[in-house]
Amino acid sequence: MATYTMANGDEPLLSVKGLRTHFFTSEGVVKAVDGVSFDVMPQKTLGVVGESGCGKSVTARSVLRIVDRPGRIVSGEILLRRRNADGQEHVVDLTGLRANSAVMRSIRGGEIGLVFQEPMTAFSPVHTVGDQFVEAISLHKKVTKREARERAIEMLRMTGIPRPELRVDDYAWQLSGGLRQRAMIALALCCDPRLLIADEPTTALDVTTQAQILDLLRRIQEQSQTAVILITHNLGVVAEMCDSVAVMYLGRSVERGPVDAIFHDAKHPYTQALLRSIPSIESTPRVELPTITGAIPHPYNRPMGCPFHPRCPDCMPGICDQGEPSMTSVGQDHEASCFLYSAECVEGRVS
Repeated sequence: MATYTMANGDEPLLSVKGLRTHFFTSEGVVKAVDGVSFDVMPQKTLGVVGESGCGKSVTARSVLRIVDRPGRIVSGEILLRRRNADGQEHVVDLTGLRANSAVMRSIRGGEIGLVFQEPMTAFSPVHTVGDQFVEAISLHKKVTKREARERAIEMLRMTGIPRPELRVDDYAWQLSGGLRQRAMIALALCCDPRLLIADEPTTALDVTTQAQILDLLRRIQEQSQTAVILITHNLGVVAEMCDSVAVMYLGRSVERGPVDAIFHDAKHPYTQALLRSIPSIESTPRVELPTITGAIPHPYNRPMGCPFHPRCPDCMPGICDQGEPSMTSVGQDHEASCFLYSAECVEGRVS
């Protein structure tokens, strides 16, 4: 286990560097996450966006070390800033910890909370909501069962669940979709984590309930000063909720930057295509929205070169289909993985 000292309070709370998580199956290797990097700053919200199947949820599970077999992390670093009992901070590389180790179990739920994509499958159907809260709280805090139950009621009340002293004894299947999602958020926050990972927190909810859940997340973040990783494919949610954005495609980071830079000055052709597909009140009526040509390649048949080049309108034959572009600075705290901005190509276009 690698541990590093840290004195600068402006350093990231979580830093993911070159993360690769592969699934080794009898049919071949699925590179679900194949080079993802991003930083999460304290008390800020990072939006992770991309099409379904680009590796967003696997990235979240990799951070928490809960990747199902036959998947495993093959390379990269997941650096988490932790605080000792004496208040001093140090950084631990989570990839150096065993998934079932005592340290990792204390981090999972204690320092990093997770709002699962589907709360109905996240909650046990044969245990009450309160029992599951008590188990989680007792694991991370030295409290009595009664104190843990009172904490559960307090968290349910904070997330806007009516009559929490009664709902705490309900089963998850007795709650509506919106109440289940609120209970899931309450469970993720019950041990006061410094980082909350929300994986598609508004999936399968109606638009009114979606707005309520997003308002709840924003209010809780302001109250608890928690950093948030918001995983979604809804760019409207990202614009409303996030401070910075990481765009993923086929398991890779293709663009990173502040939310304003991503929305007003996107550099990567994939990000630009995603933004063009968003409906607007200024759109011409009865005109189809632009779409991204083609489809995401099959996991067993990844293209050579830049993973987006078969669908890219700016593809340069002989360049984009031969090598993988590295991250290039395209502005202040703004990076894109595209040959359009590499030094060699820029010089070639100028000359």
